[in-house]
Amino acid sequence: MSDVIVLGKGPAGIQAAVYVKRANLNVLVIGKDGGALAKTDKIENYFGFDLVSGTDLLQAGINQAETLGIEVKSEEVIGLSYGLDGYTVTTTQDTYHAKSVIIATGSPRASLPIPGLKDLEGRGVSFCAICDAFFYRQKVVGVLGHGDYAAQEAHELINVAKEVIVFTNGLEPTGHFDPRVRFVKTKVKAIQGDQKIESALLEDGESVTVNGLFVALGSASAVDLALKIGAYVEKNKIIVDEKQATNVPGLFAAGDCTPGIMQISKAVGDGCIAGLEAISYVRSQK
Repeated sequence: MSDVIVLGKGPAGIQAAVYVKRANLNVLVIGKDGGALAKTDKIENYFGFDLVSGTDLLQAGINQAETLGIEVKSEEVIGLSYGLDGYTVTTTQDTYHAKSVIIATGSPRASLPIPGLKDLEGRGVSFCAICDAFFYRQKVVGVLGHGDYAAQEAHELINVAKEVIVFTNGLEPTGHFDPRVRFVKTKVKAIQGDQKIESALLEDGESVTVNGLFVALGSASAVDLALKIGAYVEKNKIIVDEKQATNVPGLFAAGDCTPGIMQISKAVGDGCIAGLEAISYVRSQK
């Protein structure tokens, strides 16, 4: 078990990990990619650099972490849970355990602009199968997505629901899905229902009846992971206090996934605070 697992290998995540490691605690960094920074061509407003590319700055941070002996894994995180024994992080390749977790996976992508999807959130449209599967016992539920994150959500539902339908929205499935799921590959035109979700209307005119729909587009975002364990989220941002702490004990968040300006300098500052507070939390548990 790690003392701290950092989700995200951008500026906030690496900075947090550096502080944790230098405090002589065991820290693991897990991140699928470099996020928005890896796609930034030129950076001219960061302290100490006249000009640097996002890719070079990102790699410099990872190199610094690895030089300190921090293990940085390039894996996609698809699950996060919290219990008496601490935190469990599930990736497409393995399962990891820690006493504390810092979420630093950047700003979540926008949901698909499907009419009715936003309106029916909390009324049959959900973002956490492990949280809400119980409410759909012996009912027909859908999962919107096509990758490993969607496959994980479907896995949580398959032994509870009467039927699980995976709506890939026109894409071919790439995740490792349970063979018992049914695929609908036609694009979704609208989500229908009055007081609660009733069906998914497809572009070819077919209406597929569902009692619930779990949104699992692309990779699990910071907000998706936070919601899974009951952390407060508002306007697609994880709510933290001045110590970068969420309302869940031992769970911290830093960088673009939290409120405020989306700048590298802020992310690094957030990571510093989150790392120091995670150190204090872990030591208080011993």
